[in-house]
Amino acid sequence: MKIHGVAASEGIAIAKAFVMEHVELDYEKKSVSDPLKELKQLEEAIDQSEKELKVIRDKTAETMDEEHAMIFDAHIQILRDPEIASQVKEMVEQNKVNAVYALYEVTEMFANIFASMDDEYMKERAADVRDVRTRVASHMLGVKMSDPTLIDEEVIVIAHDLTPSDTAQLNKEFVLGFVTNVGGRTSHSAIMARSLEIPAVLGTKNVLEKVKDGDQIIIDGVHGDVIVSPTDQQIKEYQVMKQNYAQIRERLMAYKDQATVTKDERSVELAANIGTVEDVKGVLSNGAEGVGLYRTEFLYMNSDDFPTEDEQYEAYKEVLKQMGNQKVVIRTLDIGGDKELSYLDLPKEMNPFLGHRALRLCLEETELFKTQLRALLRASVHGNLHIMFPMVATLGELRDAKKILEEAKKELIDDDVKVGEYKVGIMVEIPSVAMLADLFAKEVDFFSIGTNDLIQYTFAADRMNEKVTYLYQPYNPSLLRLIKNVIDASHKEGIWTGMCGEMAGDQVASVILLGLGLDEFSMSPTSILRIRELFGKVKYEDMKEMADRVLQFGTEEEVKNEVDRMIEKL
Repeated sequence: MKIHGVAASEGIAIAKAFVMEHVELDYEKKSVSDPLKELKQLEEAIDQSEKELKVIRDKTAETMDEEHAMIFDAHIQILRDPEIASQVKEMVEQNKVNAVYALYEVTEMFANIFASMDDEYMKERAADVRDVRTRVASHMLGVKMSDPTLIDEEVIVIAHDLTPSDTAQLNKEFVLGFVTNVGGRTSHSAIMARSLEIPAVLGTKNVLEKVKDGDQIIIDGVHGDVIVSPTDQQIKEYQVMKQNYAQIRERLMAYKDQATVTKDERSVELAANIGTVEDVKGVLSNGAEGVGLYRTEFLYMNSDDFPTEDEQYEAYKEVLKQMGNQKVVIRTLDIGGDKELSYLDLPKEMNPFLGHRALRLCLEETELFKTQLRALLRASVHGNLHIMFPMVATLGELRDAKKILEEAKKELIDDDVKVGEYKVGIMVEIPSVAMLADLFAKEVDFFSIGTNDLIQYTFAADRMNEKVTYLYQPYNPSLLRLIKNVIDASHKEGIWTGMCGEMAGDQVASVILLGLGLDEFSMSPTSILRIRELFGKVKYEDMKEMADRVLQFGTEEEVKNEVDRMIEKL
């Protein structure tokens, strides 16, 4: 029997299943006569949970690294979050309900906010909130949770979900991989699986129903497949695949310190997308040639209040210093739409993705915007800074943003604060800008195409709506023509165009983009070596001919088939 899920961490593993029981906790609403007693019990459970999290944090720092240990710093922050605490306290006192019910209601509200976000990283943070809640509630209810530290033989862990706490306690010596019902590539469990270098298949939906404790299983973290009770022949086949995969990984590491060059010696730049300072480690270990997108909104979303100028300066400075002379593209605040701040009261909108967000919000909240720009300008002395404005729709917006940037610069200089060299660019994610790229190119130093939104807006299809997911078509000729228009316009003005959307790390899309003349490809750090190897096998002139050819096609299927045939011949 084969089950399919999300290929979250590459590799092949063959072992028997260790099923981690999914314990149901009782969050039923009950009336109480003594709210103070309830709150005291809650506080004791929080204290106990904090002690456990600190132990797990220290163990993670010892067995993995400080970067992964910081996950549990975030859990402790959630545990002590004053907004959650005040709302739980208010519900217990005013409604005279049990604390475990109030805890569930409040944390579920926060978790649902994260889960509804379009950004995959933020969406997965819902699991962190629920993980912390489960830990606290288990102490309040006296329920003992599964303990992965008891595993003492080679197994593949099967679970409904693996929380960061669970994953951090897995012993790599015995746990060869894991499979879950829920989760995706950006969940903490996926991130930690990649760090542990064990395969993981997540989001299978029903693996717990299909697998019993002790079943022999195979997990294919390359293709996202789980084989339950495999035949002898299947085991032999996957053993060979496992050996081949190990050889591929070894081969790819040979590209780590190489430049990205095609067979006919055209150079392109492979950069990485990051969300936090801690992500730079993965950028460097995978041989990226720069940071093509630093999502600064995580500084705001991981804080209880607006981060100060100094706090932002320290974060930007650290990334720039770690990257040395390599380019670092830092996107200004991209809040709104699916990304909310608990401390910023934004009005509800009929269609927030087309509403008051990103640069539109910053141009209204000028002090908020200027604080970030001042921090960026101060950090410019520490590296190769590129400032990028998101969600630009008109030349007027761009000019207004540049005016505020100049005001921030003048304020710093007047205060004898040194400002270094920097470049200014925009994300091209709205068709109006792609069509008018020739005029925008005269007023910026670079473009970076954000294909996630550009596709959504080009096809008028909400990516969150399952009914129209078929319209998410990155290979559609209409989109490719828009991209070509942007690239050609930039080159006529002597500036470069990059891409920081998902397309940049996609094998099919990447060779088309190479042929279209894209200068920089920014992607997940783990995709870099595969794309570098692929580019080394092709000639730019051949890809240019192919790109010209597919631009004349009418459907995405025709484009994909053409590229697939070409890749198969390599």
